[in-house]
Amino acid sequence: MSGCCGNAGEVMILACSGGSNVGQITNQAAVELTREGHGKMFCLAGIGAQLQGFVKSAQDTSRIVVLDGCPVGCARKIMENAQVSGWEYLVLTDLGIEKVKDRELAIPAGQVEQAKAAVRALHSGSQSGIGCCA
Repeated sequence: MSGCCGNAGEVMILACSGGSNVGQITNQAAVELTREGHGKMFCLAGIGAQLQGFVKSAQDTSRIVVLDGCPVGCARKIMENAQVSGWEYLVLTDLGIEKVKDRELAIPAGQVEQAKAAVRALHSGSQSGIGCCA
């Protein structure tokens, strides 16, 4: 299959999905990026649980984007503990989105769009990444 969106170019998207607003924003961004064809969301919890099929899938994937909501870095630590290397990394609080622990807080659509744009910008114009599958 030619083009960047075949299996060889597929991007695995892993989001922290934590209990704060920024965790929920990373999750929503990953869901929407998957729906839009910019990659495929995958189960970070399966990797964290050291389930061999999940870890092997991550190790065998050529392109991975890891999204953390905050500097605590749960998703980053999961990837390091699973000894998966070569992934790209984005922390939402580095984008200026403030972490709020109130899970009842509505997530502004603009913040989800900001997160998605930052992920796409990792490879804008790339022939093998997030930016080419639009």
